Amino acid sequence: MQQAPLSILILGGGAAGWLTAAVLAAEHGRARGGHCDIVLVESPDIPTIGVGEGTWPSMRETLRRIGLSETRLFAECEASFKQGSLFSAWRTTDCKDQYYHPFSLPHGYFEQDLAPFSQEAYAYAVTPQAAICDAHLAPKQLATPEYAGVLNYGYHFDAVKFGLCLRDHCTRHLGVQHVRANIASVEGGADGSVAALVTDAGERLCADLFVDCSGSAAKIIGEHLQVPWVDRSSILFNDRALAVQIPHASPESPIASVTRATAQANGWIWDIGLPSRRGMGYVYSSQFTDTATVEGEFRRFLARELPTGADSELMFRELKFAPGHRAAMWQGNCVAVGMAAGFIEPLEASALALIEQSAGLIRDFLPARNEQMGLAAKRFNRQILAHWENIIDFLKLHYVLSERTDSDYWLAHRRDESIPESLRENLQLWRHRAPAKQDFPQAQPLFPPPSYRYVLNGMGYDCDWVRAPRKDGDQARAKTLLTEVQKQLASYRQGLPANRQLISQLVARSQPGVTVR
Repeated sequence: MQQAPLSILILGGGAAGWLTAAVLAAEHGRARGGHCDIVLVESPDIPTIGVGEGTWPSMRETLRRIGLSETRLFAECEASFKQGSLFSAWRTTDCKDQYYHPFSLPHGYFEQDLAPFSQEAYAYAVTPQAAICDAHLAPKQLATPEYAGVLNYGYHFDAVKFGLCLRDHCTRHLGVQHVRANIASVEGGADGSVAALVTDAGERLCADLFVDCSGSAAKIIGEHLQVPWVDRSSILFNDRALAVQIPHASPESPIASVTRATAQANGWIWDIGLPSRRGMGYVYSSQFTDTATVEGEFRRFLARELPTGADSELMFRELKFAPGHRAAMWQGNCVAVGMAAGFIEPLEASALALIEQSAGLIRDFLPARNEQMGLAAKRFNRQILAHWENIIDFLKLHYVLSERTDSDYWLAHRRDESIPESLRENLQLWRHRAPAKQDFPQAQPLFPPPSYRYVLNGMGYDCDWVRAPRKDGDQARAKTLLTEVQKQLASYRQGLPANRQLISQLVARSQPGVTVR
């Protein structure tokens, strides 16, 4: 059946708008032989705010699929490699109490459980990635093809520059039409659908499908369609962040290839390393503290990272957000992506991952004809809401296993009434076996069982870890697998370059006439 022409209008730019535009245009845009005309409208007066600077490894396939060069990403977006997260002081108040959640799967994970056979910390025993991150090494070599690596990785980058890079790619290579205009109102149709967006100049912008990427303003899905908001603050309390940028100690300082998350009395601090700076922020809940108290704690923390007196010159930016999401992200002929759909604290970089998932599902469910819009919406909502439940459970897991008693904030996170029933059930099961795919309703959850495993082990959760008694009791095979990890580590230590070295080489290679070996 021939597909009917379909017009798509995306309201809002930034990472959410332009990544969605790129994903849709690369598959369905007329410039690529598709049946869709895609227009993105953004206000010239509203500055872009980067929600997050960390991605999941899935971003590699997303960028490859839209045709964006990885070299260009590093050259234009101040990108660095992200190989996972390092958590400090989450279990106890001791900052040396640390664990990794690396992106690479535990070695032999689908064959045998290795936890009972090693005295090392779990992440160090089952993958070389933790030790590679300690050494500030990259997950690949210069000669490795784009978007490939010997270790799994995502990215850190400047979210504003990322949006600008995507905008250029969309308009120059993918046929996306870019309109700068302020939207004054949303015009509804007789059937309750969205008929048009009306600019402040009176121009009507019509489409078959509207994608609301207008951020927390949610001009279509919230203001006009009034899709209900589902408040999740009773589970995940954080609703504020103080963000700041600090310089590296020197231009040659190592660049961390993990997001560092350090727990504090009233929340936690992120630390993301980019080539020219570090992006840091203190995430907290206004239920338990105030901005002045948090700023004081944050300054004391930063004083250990900066020259004496330098913390007095820092400029903090306060971010406010409501933890939660829409009851439905696709309503009628409008689908919300990014903060218009919802937002949960930036732990584990779920914001950009959800944008990716949403854009990909719109691409995959895009109806051949308008009369199929309702079916597409039903399937989209079912899958995205399942992702939300998975994310909320996974983020809450980091808090409920903590042993900290130094504040009401940490004690409240462990109260039964704040723990989702699905997570409580899984924690009971995981006392007797490791997390498995059957524990999750989604075929491909955003956070798969190995991610839960890294956190459970890192937080010292008491479990016998046996999944299959016959296989998991094979000591000889376990010894072989653990030895293979150490051999991989020795090889990678010898062959992998430092993060900063490889990033500099990638940026240099993007320059015309420059040959880098």
